[in-house]
Amino acid sequence: MVARAVTILHHEEPQSSCYPQPFPPTWNHAQDLRCITTNFQYLQTSGWYWGSISASQAREVLQSKSEGTFLVRDSSHLQYMLALSVTTRCGPTSVRIQYNRGCFWLDSTSPHQPHLQAFPDIPSLVQHYTVSGQTAQDLESVPPQTKLHPMQDAAKGSGVPLKLLHPLLNMQGFPSLKHLARLAINKHTNCTDQLPLPKTLLDFLQNYPFFI
Repeated sequence: MVARAVTILHHEEPQSSCYPQPFPPTWNHAQDLRCITTNFQYLQTSGWYWGSISASQAREVLQSKSEGTFLVRDSSHLQYMLALSVTTRCGPTSVRIQYNRGCFWLDSTSPHQPHLQAFPDIPSLVQHYTVSGQTAQDLESVPPQTKLHPMQDAAKGSGVPLKLLHPLLNMQGFPSLKHLARLAINKHTNCTDQLPLPKTLLDFLQNYPFFI
């Protein structure tokens, strides 16, 4: 399935981001390892990372959820690490996430693909598309061999807006109250280092500098 457009509701200004091209002039495997390790630490903390579930399992858990409910999971495609699964008005679908040299961005079949913004980690990517109101065209969805539901097949030609609104929390990795409090604080300030808090709490806030 190819989702022809993504519609994201506006909430507030997005965080800074980079682009898929040009990549950093020098890059090595050690930098890749550090970047990927940090990213998966963020994902394990987030509560909306579902690990190695398949595309069909993601569709099953999202089927009864409202439009805009999403999760991140491991991609079943060997060339990708991760995928974003989201409920649309025509049912759940998935979009692969590209990675190269410290940047993550949504997979696309559009000629405008080089203009898609890229981010240093998945939480930044998800947070951006949840709050920015920006649109990415012709995002590539689940693998072509996946059998589509008739409603999804009909939507393929007309375009299905993908709204990122509500993360679906994984009950097996449900976030702690401490983490939920951190999200609330991060949502109201981007200057946590200036808060009158003990260093241990400031370090805790800065270890996950996102609000989703």
